[in-house]
Amino acid sequence: MPVQPRPPLPADAPAPAEAPAAPPAEGVPADHGIGLAHFNSLPFAAAEAAFLECCGSLRWAHRMAAHRPYPDLGALLAASDEAGYDLAPGDIAEALAAEPAPCLHHDAPRAAHLALRAAHAAYESRFGHTFVICLDAYGSSQHVDQVLAGIRVRLTHEVDEERAVTAEELRRLARSRIVELMTAGPGQER
Repeated sequence: MPVQPRPPLPADAPAPAEAPAAPPAEGVPADHGIGLAHFNSLPFAAAEAAFLECCGSLRWAHRMAAHRPYPDLGALLAASDEAGYDLAPGDIAEALAAEPAPCLHHDAPRAAHLALRAAHAAYESRFGHTFVICLDAYGSSQHVDQVLAGIRVRLTHEVDEERAVTAEELRRLARSRIVELMTAGPGQER
């Protein structure tokens, strides 16, 4: 499936919210994006570790690190998508096992924590893995509602349908994390 660029936002549209970033990999500077040229020059193990922070499949991370150098961010993201589409069920299971469940800030109301915990439990009971969703298009104030709505809708899916949706969400999360890894400027949270 070819990568479709996102259409430009209207001039008066609010900027999309930034996704929560994965923690930096060992050997990758934590205070800023590493830049593609620097990333291409990292030792293989450091690049693979950085990719593992973007997607928890060792096969995916190994493939991404092995195909360096990438000429530009577009090529890197296209390679990420291609590698994501090639993941076997075991690779997806490995990536899901590395994913934290979307959670709330500890100051959120107790009722919200309980609702989210119950929704996650229902999802994990039905599908056998954590719920994953890419929330790039939403502000942080909308995350809880989007996660709960997503779980509610996705609980109605058949297992094969949910497997496909989950794989797509993993690809979207990997893309988001790669962009953050490459482009976060000094002083920006990662």
